[in-house]
Amino acid sequence: MTPSRRRRLAVLAAATAVALVGVSAGTAFADPPADAPEQIRNGDFSEGSSPWFSYGTNTLGVVDGELCATVAGGLANPWDAGIGHDALPLIAGAEYTLGFDVTSTPGGPVAAVLQLGSEPYTGYYSVTAAATPTQQRVERTFVAPNDDSRAQLIFQIGGSAEPRTVCLDNVSLRGGNPPEPYVPDTGPRVRVNQVGYLPGGPKNATVVTEATEALPWELHSASGAVLASGTTTPRGVDEASAQNVHSLDFSSYRTPGQGLTLAVDGEVSHPFDISGTLYDQLRSDALQFFYIQRSGIAIDGDLVGEEYARPAGHLDVAPNQGDTNVPCVANSCDYRLDVRGGWYDAGDHGKYVVNGGIATYQLLSAFERTKNAATAGFGADLGDGTLRLPERDNGVPDILDEARWELEFLMRMQVPAGKPLAGMAHHKIHDRNWTGLPMQPEDDPEPRELHPPSTAATLNLAATAAQCARLFAPYDKAFAQRCGSAAKTAYAAAKANPARYAPSTGNGGGPYDDTNVTDEFYWAAAELYLTTGETTYLTDLTASPHHTGDVFDARGFGWQSVAALGRLDLATVPNGLPAAERTRIRESVVAAADSYLAEIRRQAYGLPMPGDPNSYFWGGNGAIINNAVVLATAFDLTGAAKYRDGAVQTMDYILGRNALNISYVTGWGEHAAENQHSRIFGFQLDPSMPKPPAGSIAGGPNAALQDPFVEQLLEGCAPMFCYVDDIASYSTNEVAINWNSALAWISSFLADQGDSAAVPAPTCTVSYTNYGSWQGGTGFTAQVNIRNTGTAAVNGWTARFAFTGDAKVRDAWMAKVTQSGATVTAKSESYNSRINPGASVMFGFNATTGGGANPSPNLVTVNGAPCTVS
Repeated sequence: MTPSRRRRLAVLAAATAVALVGVSAGTAFADPPADAPEQIRNGDFSEGSSPWFSYGTNTLGVVDGELCATVAGGLANPWDAGIGHDALPLIAGAEYTLGFDVTSTPGGPVAAVLQLGSEPYTGYYSVTAAATPTQQRVERTFVAPNDDSRAQLIFQIGGSAEPRTVCLDNVSLRGGNPPEPYVPDTGPRVRVNQVGYLPGGPKNATVVTEATEALPWELHSASGAVLASGTTTPRGVDEASAQNVHSLDFSSYRTPGQGLTLAVDGEVSHPFDISGTLYDQLRSDALQFFYIQRSGIAIDGDLVGEEYARPAGHLDVAPNQGDTNVPCVANSCDYRLDVRGGWYDAGDHGKYVVNGGIATYQLLSAFERTKNAATAGFGADLGDGTLRLPERDNGVPDILDEARWELEFLMRMQVPAGKPLAGMAHHKIHDRNWTGLPMQPEDDPEPRELHPPSTAATLNLAATAAQCARLFAPYDKAFAQRCGSAAKTAYAAAKANPARYAPSTGNGGGPYDDTNVTDEFYWAAAELYLTTGETTYLTDLTASPHHTGDVFDARGFGWQSVAALGRLDLATVPNGLPAAERTRIRESVVAAADSYLAEIRRQAYGLPMPGDPNSYFWGGNGAIINNAVVLATAFDLTGAAKYRDGAVQTMDYILGRNALNISYVTGWGEHAAENQHSRIFGFQLDPSMPKPPAGSIAGGPNAALQDPFVEQLLEGCAPMFCYVDDIASYSTNEVAINWNSALAWISSFLADQGDSAAVPAPTCTVSYTNYGSWQGGTGFTAQVNIRNTGTAAVNGWTARFAFTGDAKVRDAWMAKVTQSGATVTAKSESYNSRINPGASVMFGFNATTGGGANPSPNLVTVNGAPCTVS
């Protein structure tokens, strides 16, 4: 018996149980008091259809102020189709009044069932209305038999012989005592990074205390020995948390250790480590999340653990209805597309091009950084065999394999040639109606639909496919060329259709609407220029107002604001811009990083985000980390340790140094989130399902309280307290690929820092000269000069650099030259192995290329240390 079938029978059993215990429409109870709280959110549908969902129906929508859905005839049972509302709190013994207006055309029964929202779907109360085309009011009072903080109301509308349309209005569930004030368990008042600190990096903590004078603190070993001591710095009342706090700095203690604690003001912190390998596993875990989030492939439990094993979802195996032959929403196109694959975007089963775009970019960027950043080791830690993927050991770095799973999907979303809007990308694909929690992908019964193309989605495809073209070129020439072609086609289509915007409404999936796509045009032009070197894209990007504007917002960047992506890549990826222009661009990144450092100093919890409520929004944790990405990039550009320290401090907040004393990353920290909102990771509702895997990051505090669960629970919260680790809170506790991609990028950067030791000054300079292409442009000749600017002789040298595109060394002189992927390694010959102080050596090579940009590298290392590239 399939899980879907079991759930349907459970609903039937629940409804039967209600009748058996004698709870019926005729039972009389006293009405709840006049001031009894309303439990239903948006019961008059003045805010659209959210948070209502449906299953087994056509599109759920608001028509003339009523919530309506049409259901096909011939369904066997009433519970085979329904309209629902989750997260309704019931208190055992409390009185409630359930009321609603209902019509049905043609007429037929509509059963309103209050039940447990997961297996075994225990029923609490039901009432059946004989609905007709004339609106009628149904209102009944009952006593709740059980406590349930997240009950579900389902209007069962299946079971009719012929199709019918059912509409609801003024749905109300009044009653119950006002909820007890929610007081989160924040643990010890000493807030630390619960994972730990890098030996040579900053080590900061925050203390919640009523004291206004400095307090003594002690750093203790696991056995209790005092390792260091000092006094705190009073910071007053923190705006974001409304707490009186002190901060303390124990950066001078650099000795590695495990199970350390801080003792202050009679409190002892959660334990933490000091280690240079803290982030190695987090890099792996954050990246592994994407495989488990894949659509259209069976997840192999031997790779990621049996609890995460599942059949392939959305490959047209019943009860699925997609994704290999998906129609467009009504009246929007005359074709169907195979859009299998990709990643499920977040807690639902939708797949969204604009969010898939930034997530793919960040995985590709994390890999591209290894070719251009001094601490990244040319990608050995992101190479083939570093992740647990079906594609491992195929000669391609695993992070690229994972990105390809989404890239293939993004290209499948492109409108075919010969069709209206050919070359553009459909904005998204998802269920026709919202489904409830929990639900594994293979159990999703909803029809799947393509939503109309948008300019934003098309430019996301253009940008990421352009990245793909240059990064896959050394590994899979055919795929790289396919990416390049898709990118150019998409960019041209977007320029021909510059203002096709996704609507801000919808059902069954998030809108991801965006009516300003100038930033997407800038990003796509930058990526295409970096890949091709063509003047048409250079002209477009330099004409963009974003090219010289301030693209780094105090509140970070995200899927709706992507100009920063273009700026970061122009600053770090080798290109042919004039030297003065490259300097200006890099200085803009450093200036933004300086502003984030200033914010870190202002914030008592040490994060690069202002403390006002507007800075705590849906997915704010991802934006905070993206500010850390800017700090990390400034370090890569300058080698100035203060920027690396800023990125490290940002992760302190994510991993426990916050008002709630919680790590927002599952499996990381003494007290970590573990109930993120996800249909796949439904353990909190159904213990037979898994918890989110280690390395999954929650969206974080959201002062707007945009879901019914937190709206009732956290009213009046200080911004940093506007979060709850509960599966019902999709606006604070959801998982999403774009937040995990930010976590993966910064974790990879931090893992590369090791002990976070002092950065030595370069002791070599390098000049790289490209003498031009051969006749026909199939190759080029280049020479590398290395000069020893240090005080000691070099005895034997190995130089490394990476090509930007598809170049491959054919032959070389004055060094033994090999190539792996894009990375070139040149080892000295016996006759030129010694470089005295002030002396120089050179080597040269011929290389083949299929075309595209071929700039000089930004990074050349000698014996593992970066040289100054002139």
